[in-house]
Amino acid sequence: MASLSVPPVLTSPRNDAIALHRAFRGFGCDSTAVISILAHRDSTQRALIMQEYRALYRQDLYHRLSTELSGHHKKAMLLWVLDPVGRDATILNQALNGEITDLRAATEVICSRTPSQLQVMKQTYRALFGCYLEHDITERTYGDHQKLLLAYLGVPRYEGPQVDPSAAAYDARELYRAGERRLGTNERTFIRIFSERSWAHMASVAAAYQHMFTRSLEKAVKSETSGNFEFGLLTILRCAQSPAGYFAKVLHKAMKGLGTSDTALIRVVVTRTEIDMQYIKAEYHKKYKRSLADAIHSETSGNYRTFLLSLVGRDRY
Repeated sequence: MASLSVPPVLTSPRNDAIALHRAFRGFGCDSTAVISILAHRDSTQRALIMQEYRALYRQDLYHRLSTELSGHHKKAMLLWVLDPVGRDATILNQALNGEITDLRAATEVICSRTPSQLQVMKQTYRALFGCYLEHDITERTYGDHQKLLLAYLGVPRYEGPQVDPSAAAYDARELYRAGERRLGTNERTFIRIFSERSWAHMASVAAAYQHMFTRSLEKAVKSETSGNFEFGLLTILRCAQSPAGYFAKVLHKAMKGLGTSDTALIRVVVTRTEIDMQYIKAEYHKKYKRSLADAIHSETSGNYRTFLLSLVGRDRY
């Protein structure tokens, strides 16, 4: 369930474009006005506003925002105004080809998306950046981590809720034989099962593993694998069991301790606001006994804080 708050009666995209242009005029940018509009429009409405802005002012709204805003607020807003699949493709490109390679971010985006989302994402990546996503992954990753990502991108998985319990139990035994039962790890078995099975099936595999071997599959993955390969497997498994729980944990880690990982905070907030942020907020409060809004409020400031809270919602528990 999305957390995006859209006014019951919307102004036209043309009037929104005019209001945004007015906010850019003069000395400095009226960021409050920009946030009040763009943080309360869905992806279709934002796309129409961008079309109207270009038609009216012969200028790209994305470019204008990049010149008017700054810091983390700018980074968050520039991702937000993109359509969802273009946003994912952009995050992947930045993670793989930016000044600092962020393989964890790339792995998270790939391993937390559905097969249908990944297929469109690959096409969009090619259209936007002129190369295949698989090529960039091959250039930036290696070993079992690379094999997992390429397999996860390439295999068409079932997306429905139906599960064959006997097949799930079989896979649980296969994973046990490939890992904890033997000396060393058969990584190919882990890659095959994790990349070819649906989320519903993987959740059933995890339950069967716990039942048969009185040990969680997550602990088995942690003991048998390491590094980015382990991170990819855990992302797939945790999203299979609870996407909201997974992203609540990512957000908590981003804001835990000294300093904030703004890249992770921005990535999760802008990509999940229109999908399941209400569920993420509920999981966050359940796990950490604090509202997500309170956590964001304490870790951010200024227009950046205002924008993120406008997307997440300010509700308190």
